Amino acid sequence: MTPHFTLAELTATSHRQFDNTPNEAETANLQRLAEFLEQVKIALGDKPIMINSGFRSKQVNDSVGSRDSSQHRIGAACDFRVPGMTPDAVVRAVIAAGLPFDQIIREFDAWTHISVTNTPDGTPRRQALIIDKAGTRPFA
Repeated sequence: MTPHFTLAELTATSHRQFDNTPNEAETANLQRLAEFLEQVKIALGDKPIMINSGFRSKQVNDSVGSRDSSQHRIGAACDFRVPGMTPDAVVRAVIAAGLPFDQIIREFDAWTHISVTNTPDGTPRRQALIIDKAGTRPFA
């Protein structure tokens, strides 16, 4: 898809019993996401981005307990880790870079969720959140 992000890594799942093949529209979203992740990579000083979860078919999404409205379902989001950086530092760097993310979420201080808009012509919300045991709140 891009120099640093493949369709295979953006669709990988440990739930191999389920088909996790994106359709044409989902693949187009994954392409936009991969291109955006290249910008994120640059903003993070060219550090490696390790994808935990990208696209999720309905069965995969249900198996991990996520909502149908998750942007993972349409290929517009991924969760990732950056070796040598805390999720907090990742979120701060992406915000500081002024990148046009739709959402960025520090999740359980273990990984970062990032998304592009659901459609190519959408306006990024630039919504920054924290999700942890205490609930969901704005990133501060």
